Amino acid sequence: MSETRAALSSNELKVADIMSEATDPACGAVAAFIGTVRETASVDKHRDASVVALEYDAHPSLAEEKMEEIVRAAAEKWGLERVVAVHRTGRCELGEPTVVVACGAGHRAEALEACHWIIDEIKATVPIWKKEIYSDGSSWVGDESS
Repeated sequence: MSETRAALSSNELKVADIMSEATDPACGAVAAFIGTVRETASVDKHRDASVVALEYDAHPSLAEEKMEEIVRAAAEKWGLERVVAVHRTGRCELGEPTVVVACGAGHRAEALEACHWIIDEIKATVPIWKKEIYSDGSSWVGDESS
């Protein structure tokens, strides 16, 4: 039986702690995706903006429920031993982790494929919204496509 956890967190994400949750003696591989705040964002095709922070908001119960559904589906599809997905809410500064997905599996292919699928599903289906804060004080609210 797989162990899964999906959550939102208003606190700084501790990557090492999340990775350790996906580690198990039965796992020959642990794959991770760590999304971070980058310093530029494409405003349109012709210009980038200087980002100083991101702010995330989510529908708490629906977001966690959907994330849990995603990690359980991945665990079943790829035969994962452990899966953890945690997404930040609130303000995140440059370089700070905003989302961490960690998958522990018997083999690397399954861990890597599942990790890729999970982050894509989170971005496409979970009710989480991102606000970009630019250096000039302006902001833009967009989808979670960073």
